[in-house]
Amino acid sequence: MHETPQALSVSQLNQRAKQTLEREVGEVWVEGELSNVSRPASGHIYFTLKDDRAQIRCALFRQRARFVAAPMRDGDQVKLRGRVSLFEPRGDYQLIAEAVQAAGLGELLAAFERLKAQLQSEGVFANARPLPFPPRKILILSSASGAAIRDVLAVLAARWPLADVTLIPVPVQGAEAAPAMISALGLLNRQARLDPDQDVVLITRGGGSLEDLWAFNNEHLARAIFHSRLPVMSAVGHEVDVTLADFAADMRAPTPSAAAERLVPDQQALKHQLSQLENRLYRAMQARLERDSQRLDTLRARLRHPGEQLNRQRQHITALSQRLQRAMQQSVQQQQARVTQLSKRLASQDMARLHRTEQERVSQLQRRLASAMQRALEVRQARLSSAARELHAVSPLAVLGRGYTIAQDEKGHVIRRAEDTAPGQKLSLRLGEGRLNVEVKRRYKK
Repeated sequence: MHETPQALSVSQLNQRAKQTLEREVGEVWVEGELSNVSRPASGHIYFTLKDDRAQIRCALFRQRARFVAAPMRDGDQVKLRGRVSLFEPRGDYQLIAEAVQAAGLGELLAAFERLKAQLQSEGVFANARPLPFPPRKILILSSASGAAIRDVLAVLAARWPLADVTLIPVPVQGAEAAPAMISALGLLNRQARLDPDQDVVLITRGGGSLEDLWAFNNEHLARAIFHSRLPVMSAVGHEVDVTLADFAADMRAPTPSAAAERLVPDQQALKHQLSQLENRLYRAMQARLERDSQRLDTLRARLRHPGEQLNRQRQHITALSQRLQRAMQQSVQQQQARVTQLSKRLASQDMARLHRTEQERVSQLQRRLASAMQRALEVRQARLSSAARELHAVSPLAVLGRGYTIAQDEKGHVIRRAEDTAPGQKLSLRLGEGRLNVEVKRRYKK
């Protein structure tokens, strides 16, 4: 009689199958399409990965799901790295996912580069308007439930509580995201109460995969940002994420938090600066007060009471009055003494004898004057006669008196040479006494 082999329990069988699968197949990369994506409250993600001929159940546990940037939606094509295993309670063959990334990234990047080059050639990336600082209103286009808006609002509240922030909730992922942002941006630009010099638009969302951010690479959204009347700041994804919206905006921030930091000043820094200015002002005021106090003390020491000043002036006037009276009395006394002296001298003089003396002196001076005038007249007459004789000696008339003549033509020109005359010419000869009119008959050469 044969013994019946010892049977395995279902648990043991599933455990052996699991160990065999994990040992023999191990970690693999698998590409396929997502379906039946489920996200229970535990944070794990359960889904099916399939192709056109087969499918496999998959599980992405919460610890790994935090690091997956792919959107994980039904119909998405993904590449998955995981371990082949078996779920022992149900005996389900499954794949435990470790990492998930979107498939077909090369095609998306190529399309991104082509559209980027086209928009750049059209000048869509030429905006670089200065943003108002700090802005009167900050208009934020973002998801109302995303982490990005929470970060932005937290930074704005901490740095500049005075900011007037308005959130325009729009989807930031999926096919409806770009049209919604374009519509919201157009609505804001049509509001006349918004001023480009005082208000700014912030378009932002958190990080994600290229597919997650693809709405911000929409051509029409980039053109709407370029044509926006209001200045636009873009802060999409992380620092390494760059979208066409970033290029079309007037300014790009690497993260939503960085955008908030660039939009408004830091109240703590301003408070510190104001504190420093306050300290400087206080020190300057103290120094000014000390200088003015010292100057006031100096002026106070120099200042005299008006009554004291009047007394001094009164004493000075009294002294001057006394000096004036003494000087006047002294002058009167001196004049009186001089008059008395002159009176005595006048009384001692013999006026008749003085008159005779002065008459004799005048007569003597008259005689001396007549004698001097006679001598001066004789000297000048002698000089005149001598000058007359010298003048007569050199006078042409004296030469004519010695037998010479002066010949002149009809115009009165003096004839000095025979060549200056012509036969038949009329000449006038001036003699020592009188004139002769003659006619030239012939010229003789020497």
